[in-house]
Amino acid sequence: MASTEHLPRHADARTALPRARGFDNTLALLAEGYCFMKRRHAALQSDAFSTRLMLRRALCVRGEDAARMFYQPGRFTRRGALPPTVLTLLQDYGSVAVQDGDMHHRRKAMLMGLFGPLERQRLVALAEAQWQERFARWQRQPRVVVFEEAQHVLCRAACEWIGLPPLDDAESAKRTRELAAMIDAAGSAGPRNWRAQLMRNRTEHWARALVDAVRAGRVQPPPQSPLCVIAGHRDADGMLLNRRHAAVELINLLRPTVAVARFIAFAVLALHEHPESRARIAAGDDGHAVMFTQEVRRYYPFFPAVAGRALHDFEWRQMRVEKGTWVLLDLYGTNHDPALWGDPENFRPGRFERHEESGFALIPQGGGDPYAGHRCPGESSTIDLVTSALKLFAGAIAYEVPPQDLSVSLRRMPTLPASGMVIERVRVRPQDIA
Repeated sequence: MASTEHLPRHADARTALPRARGFDNTLALLAEGYCFMKRRHAALQSDAFSTRLMLRRALCVRGEDAARMFYQPGRFTRRGALPPTVLTLLQDYGSVAVQDGDMHHRRKAMLMGLFGPLERQRLVALAEAQWQERFARWQRQPRVVVFEEAQHVLCRAACEWIGLPPLDDAESAKRTRELAAMIDAAGSAGPRNWRAQLMRNRTEHWARALVDAVRAGRVQPPPQSPLCVIAGHRDADGMLLNRRHAAVELINLLRPTVAVARFIAFAVLALHEHPESRARIAAGDDGHAVMFTQEVRRYYPFFPAVAGRALHDFEWRQMRVEKGTWVLLDLYGTNHDPALWGDPENFRPGRFERHEESGFALIPQGGGDPYAGHRCPGESSTIDLVTSALKLFAGAIAYEVPPQDLSVSLRRMPTLPASGMVIERVRVRPQDIA
């Protein structure tokens, strides 16, 4: 634990690293949520400051330059960077996220291969089929909670995409409930987190059984399906992937796909608040739909930060960052950094018309090269799934938005519209009925 107590040493004593007030700011982080780092960056007028969280010293950073520093290949490890209660729900031990060096590169290459253009198209097509089935049901329902429905749609689509036969309603509800609980409780402590840990164990037992069945020949998914690829994967050591780790990576495909439901709920909220964009998307402006998706991902909160521990000493901004330094990159703060976005608190899809993406400015799912580093391998599929849902909600159905609490709490991590985004009186547009 001694190495995690290090903070940067300054090459120039005149450039003192600002320090947040208070001996330990853990309670402040829990109370302020997404705004914890953002407020201190503003108050201290610095993109980097030191603090103490969970009695550990931490360097908190934001911005494009900070993201470049953080995502330099080989510079940080994710091992020991997250509390176990968060790690086990969002990544888990043995996953690609906590691998380094050749082991990480080989595992990441395997996962990136599962998200090629054709595979993403297949996932989106499966999701669209699920949406159309839901739309038909919604016409008979008095009200619909978009967030809850999106989780079911994405879970069913993801399970079929990895190589499983279509789930029945009971199995689908169970898998959705377990995967959703992992995401929802990741930023919490206490009973909500404990319950999610139990549900995660159930999902892992299910995933291990799937891997065992494929390896024993009792289940034969399509040859290029994620289930088949993961079950047969060999790591850099040439050994078949440990059955537990194979189950973990399988879950790490399903759970993040279900997590996209939050972006979809935010996207439908944004359509409601920006009817001019809804009209453009309904009229077939696909370019605007993609820009709208990117602005949803930038503007609305997803996960607040990523963390790493320095693998070796290095220099950054006249500072010597020592091996073992615990660094937190503020994702939400970077996506709302005035130096990058000008008017970050305004929802404006048009900003992406001329935006040249560096890989380190828009980072709701991490930054850098997804092949070489720890950026989310499924980010492209997230964009595709959200854009597809946007086009369906804008053009395939008509609905009304009743009075409800549409506030988004920045204290709750992860967050979403308080009501889950309720719609009612859904009608399928005639031209979209098969």
